[in-house]
Amino acid sequence: MMVERTTGAAPKALYSPEQRARRDATVWTLVQGVLAPFQFLVFLISLVLVVRYLLTGQGQDVATASIVVKAITLYTIMVTGAIWEKVVFGVYLFAEPFFWEDVFSMLVIALHTAYIVALLTHVVDTRAQMMIALAAYATYVINAGQFLWKLRMARLQGVNVAAVPEVAP
Repeated sequence: MMVERTTGAAPKALYSPEQRARRDATVWTLVQGVLAPFQFLVFLISLVLVVRYLLTGQGQDVATASIVVKAITLYTIMVTGAIWEKVVFGVYLFAEPFFWEDVFSMLVIALHTAYIVALLTHVVDTRAQMMIALAAYATYVINAGQFLWKLRMARLQGVNVAAVPEVAP
């Protein structure tokens, strides 16, 4: 029989009060809030175009262009995200609350970059390039899920913090 251990301690907050204040005050939070859904939309459109090309052989140019746009969007959100992390946590990447998301983001960037390199060097054929793009997209979906989970945690912790009454000393 397994016995689950509990420490009785509440889970560590994603943001300290100071970090939450910086997060709420910086324009970079809004930038991330706009870029993230935009990137997801670009991803969905590109995914359809890539799958269409792989299934029918049609639309190679538009599928290729969509992958390039997706990569540029990713690079943009990664740079602005690093700035956001610096403003909120004091480091450009790998802040403790987002360490594993940032680690996985490096894989996402590496695969998107591998696609761009393959496209520019023609080291593999178009079909293989599209398969690299699909691998990049699969990692992107996982990474987006990581960030959505953190967003949910932050919202829940924000509600929990607001629900706790202040006690006068």
